[in-house]
Amino acid sequence: MPRRSSISKPTSIKVGSFFERHRVGLAMELVGTDCGFDREILEPTINRPGLALSGFYKYFALHRIQVIGQAERSYLRHLSEANSEKRFHDLCRQRIPCIVVSRGQDLNDALLGIANEAGISVFQTSMVTMNYINSATVRLDWEFAPVTTQHGCMVDVMGIGILIQGESGTGKSETVLGLLRRGSSLVADDTVRIRNIEDRELIATAPMLGRSHMEVRGLGIINVAALFGVGTFRTEKRLDLVVTLRKETEMNEMERVGVDRRSVEILGLSIPAIELPVAAGRDMAQLIEVAALDQKLKALGHDSAVEFNKKLLKRMHDERKSMF
Repeated sequence: MPRRSSISKPTSIKVGSFFERHRVGLAMELVGTDCGFDREILEPTINRPGLALSGFYKYFALHRIQVIGQAERSYLRHLSEANSEKRFHDLCRQRIPCIVVSRGQDLNDALLGIANEAGISVFQTSMVTMNYINSATVRLDWEFAPVTTQHGCMVDVMGIGILIQGESGTGKSETVLGLLRRGSSLVADDTVRIRNIEDRELIATAPMLGRSHMEVRGLGIINVAALFGVGTFRTEKRLDLVVTLRKETEMNEMERVGVDRRSVEILGLSIPAIELPVAAGRDMAQLIEVAALDQKLKALGHDSAVEFNKKLLKRMHDERKSMF
């Protein structure tokens, strides 16, 4: 039987964890101390504390990463030294997660000392302020997205992300190997982690340890990228279709024409789904490729089963009309 999926929704991320995972992509460097690495980011977005530095805290978003850009630095420079330090000290008393200074700029030693004394880590990024905000927000959306774990194999078949599921013995691994030899790419084997990004799409990945590897009964663990080339492996892919492999004995229970669309709900989103019977001599990889192509057609507004049904109904209507 398929394993039960688990669902989790992170409510926070530690500053140190965010920095370690995204320091390269966000061009971040630690310029203060790591005293604030245990502080928690509680909201998946960014705040610019311009109004707060001017003394207005009524609607201050204190749970967000605080980014000091050119405008904030200019404002602090135009204040007297004592007033600048007071405004910055008031900001650091707000239990903010951390401070990021954009455009490769630094805080002066006095302000940096205030942040360190308050237990707040200060980072520097070489990115332009808005570019950093956009990139960091995307990464925070990923970190805070609801996550579920599904049992199966996730593959990219001609641009269509397909989750292949089925009971033990239905040939999931053999089917995936056939797809890899035809040019498809492996995303995850056995354990598939799926994130709901802004209730728009589901993105599937593999656990870090198992990436580019899959288990084949009788062969053990194989390195897909080493055997078939790096082009046969992807780190992530949007989920477009769920394919369930069913044993031959269940073939008579399936809908054959395909007019009635099936779907499964994952993390609140409805994903198209089909069932394919496994039988001796059937090329399951080829069938899944056809399913991927059919899914592409449906995305363009062409549903083969519905179009055929309309033609059939029209033919029946014309024949009945000609009888009278």
